[in-house]
Amino acid sequence: MSNASLAPSGVEAEATIRRLGAVVREARKQQGLTLTSLAEQTGVSVSMLSMLERGVASPSIGTLVAVSSALGLHMANLFAQHQQERDPVSRVKEQIVYQTAEGVTRRIVRNDNAHGLEFVVNEYEPGTSSSGKPVHHSGTEFGLVMSGTLTVNLDGVDQVLRAGDGITYASQIPHVISNHGRTLARAVWINLDS
Repeated sequence: MSNASLAPSGVEAEATIRRLGAVVREARKQQGLTLTSLAEQTGVSVSMLSMLERGVASPSIGTLVAVSSALGLHMANLFAQHQQERDPVSRVKEQIVYQTAEGVTRRIVRNDNAHGLEFVVNEYEPGTSSSGKPVHHSGTEFGLVMSGTLTVNLDGVDQVLRAGDGITYASQIPHVISNHGRTLARAVWINLDS
């Protein structure tokens, strides 16, 4: 299984965080962006971006999605050279899984750069969030809660979603996804570039 952990444990996790930071720094520099301009685009602080690029911080899922989107990448591109998949089936054992220190797991079912689509399954432990504060980035998001309850805060307004509920919103709206419940919440999420 292709797993990459963002949890701050072990040599492999530390190496992953350093590689991720190097990819972000290189992509930012190639686009002629300063840390300040990237912070303005994403809502992520300059200090957090700096720590991310230096590989000394374990970023949240929300931070990674916002930063990768601002850089014109999918989050999966931050971790590996992800080639276009030709097989119509995406086997669970081959899917990349990322876990943040905050207890949020993101399994990438399909990353399709040609169509500007990222298809993921997110799991949120009770009391966890996609980010410490609302983030924004380009694109559109579609979510479907499979189990548990999630609260999607869109520009300060809470939308409570239970199993079977779906949501769609422009990713430019500041947002954060949280599990305020007592059980694990699982959701299918699709991120589009446009």
